[in-house]
Amino acid sequence: MNRYPMFNPQLLNSFVSVCDTMSFTRAAERVSLSQSTVSQQIRRLEEMLGKPLFERSSHQVQLTEEGVKLLGYARRIIALNEEAHDALTGLWRDGVLRLGMPEDYTVPTAELLAVFSREHPYLRLDVASGLSADLHNAYAREELDLILVKQRRRQPPRAARPEPLLWLDSLAFPAIEQAPVPLAVFPPNGLYREELCQALDALGRRWRVGYSSASLAALMAASAAGLGVTLLPAGCRLPSHRILGEAEGLQPVTDFELAVYYREGAADAVATLAERLIAFCGLEA
Repeated sequence: MNRYPMFNPQLLNSFVSVCDTMSFTRAAERVSLSQSTVSQQIRRLEEMLGKPLFERSSHQVQLTEEGVKLLGYARRIIALNEEAHDALTGLWRDGVLRLGMPEDYTVPTAELLAVFSREHPYLRLDVASGLSADLHNAYAREELDLILVKQRRRQPPRAARPEPLLWLDSLAFPAIEQAPVPLAVFPPNGLYREELCQALDALGRRWRVGYSSASLAALMAASAAGLGVTLLPAGCRLPSHRILGEAEGLQPVTDFELAVYYREGAADAVATLAERLIAFCGLEA
């Protein structure tokens, strides 16, 4: 007999919708239920776990620590449920290929992925973007089959190339001249954050996190507008950016790379898509 209570995918689907929208009203619209029903479903989950999942106020909804923990599991349970359904109904007889990549590569590779998907009509291609650390973790949990990630050079990937980085500031409103220096960074454990903080520490400069976002586009815009100094791939430079360097005491950062990972014995479709991404990104095996 199973001593664990079973999670109802419908309850989890409503929970994920609330997390994605941070609104019970918008979540109810997404799942085609009334707001009161969604609220009841969340209460059922909370009663089942004996812990609150959200901190509610009249103005906003925030995840509790327990809610953050459940969110990852909820997404995996829902995805596995969908995958099992598709596999057994025969719609995706060639299976599912789960690809993860950084945000700034989703748009440039869209046509490549669309062509691949049309060439494999019975293969379900699931593409997710996110922070490279999160993609690495999902790959380690075998939630992704193929990942294109940015990383500090580590164990040999399938293929890689150096990823040039630039210290970027606003051309019109330089943040580097402020004290303390505001920074525009990824959340904790995000790429380049530690390098940026350590560099300013080494210079004896006081700093503060002025802008934090998991969105690369947001960090580009924030730094260009003067909200903080940042460290990003060279391709993220905007015309309104100022490049910082040795004149400010900042040394080049050269030990990052763009890399592809997939497992030994992976399906032919995985290897095929990996080869196309490797060629598109100019990686070397």
